[in-house]
Amino acid sequence: MARLSLFNSPLLLGFDHFERTLDRIGKQAAEGYPPYNIEQLGEDRLRITVAVAGFGLDDLDIQIEHNQLTVRGRRKEDPDRVYLHRGIATRQFQRSFVLAEGVEVTGAALDNGLLAIELVRPPVETSMRRIAIKGVAGERRAALVTGGSRKEDQ
Repeated sequence: MARLSLFNSPLLLGFDHFERTLDRIGKQAAEGYPPYNIEQLGEDRLRITVAVAGFGLDDLDIQIEHNQLTVRGRRKEDPDRVYLHRGIATRQFQRSFVLAEGVEVTGAALDNGLLAIELVRPPVETSMRRIAIKGVAGERRAALVTGGSRKEDQ
């Protein structure tokens, strides 16, 4: 059965990377460990807090690749330790977050079993430029393109 595309409209040109991103997010939605929070700290600042109790600095790794932030945890087993009961989860994990274009990670800190990752979102800049329109007879008219509207100059 063919998959329906959300961006199948001829009016949505160049949005295939959004579709791939949504596919990645859908596959990750089933992940439940470790739990996390996302906080908005200001107009342009965010914090992701991941509960990583039992993991130390050497057990954690944070990477960014193609706008995807990935947090990995892997504890090294202590062969001298014998457990009579093991109820604290220390299994390895990988938690991924898709970042919007331009979002930057400014730092990370581990405190009391919580890994806090600080993010900054740049302000949105609007751009405007003129596009020259050539007629069949060689006449020119410049069109001012702004957002979704178009104003013509003679």
